[in-house]
Amino acid sequence: MAKKHKTVDDYFYHLFIHMNDVDRFVIFSGLTLKQFIGSVDSIKNILLLKHNYEDGLFNMHTQLDYIPNDEIKNFVKKMEDSNRDLCWVDFSDEKQINQLTPMEQAELLYLGHKKEPVTTPFFVKLQNRYVYCSSADDKTTKIYFRYLEDFEMLISTLINNIIKENGGNGGFWRRRSKERIPKMDAASLKAYRSYFKEGAIISIYKMEKPENHFGVEIRTLSDYDYPDEVWNDLKIILKQDYDELIKLT
Repeated sequence: MAKKHKTVDDYFYHLFIHMNDVDRFVIFSGLTLKQFIGSVDSIKNILLLKHNYEDGLFNMHTQLDYIPNDEIKNFVKKMEDSNRDLCWVDFSDEKQINQLTPMEQAELLYLGHKKEPVTTPFFVKLQNRYVYCSSADDKTTKIYFRYLEDFEMLISTLINNIIKENGGNGGFWRRRSKERIPKMDAASLKAYRSYFKEGAIISIYKMEKPENHFGVEIRTLSDYDYPDEVWNDLKIILKQDYDELIKLT
């Protein structure tokens, strides 16, 4: 019997990923600001480099706006429907911003404009773990990771959150203990970096058998240069066999 391929409607989430491990950045398509903030740790404050947010605080030294920790949730909520580019770096304390030299400030402005660093995207004084730059036209998000292990943590937490939100009816999750909810382990994702470095799409779906188990399919997309081409050809791509299937039980 021929293998039955799932249709687009059988999945509840797709994410395009293309990793550059040398320069420590990853390009995503299908990742929102809300998903990113909700899936990583250590976002204490945000220094805005390119944005259209009107409620940030103003730093006199750099003449840049920033978002303190207690306003990040409000920032994410207001930016959900934005169709403008966004670029920011995280930082620990405003005192660190006030110590930035003119050259460091110039590098930050260049980073916000070009979405790439002059030298490094990580600043000693800011001790930032991330640089987040989204493009409204391309529908992509480019993220620099100080520690590439944070990439696996982001993806595993994102998948776990999506399963909790979309994986089953409320009664099912109420009946099961938290320990038994299917979960992706961050450390296990490192084995699949070779696919992400080539360019890949991950697709999440609920498996028919065993009941309440979930599958994460990985398909490499080395023939695609732009994410919008991936979304245009998604139905065709999903008819192709996956390269890896991660079963979450």
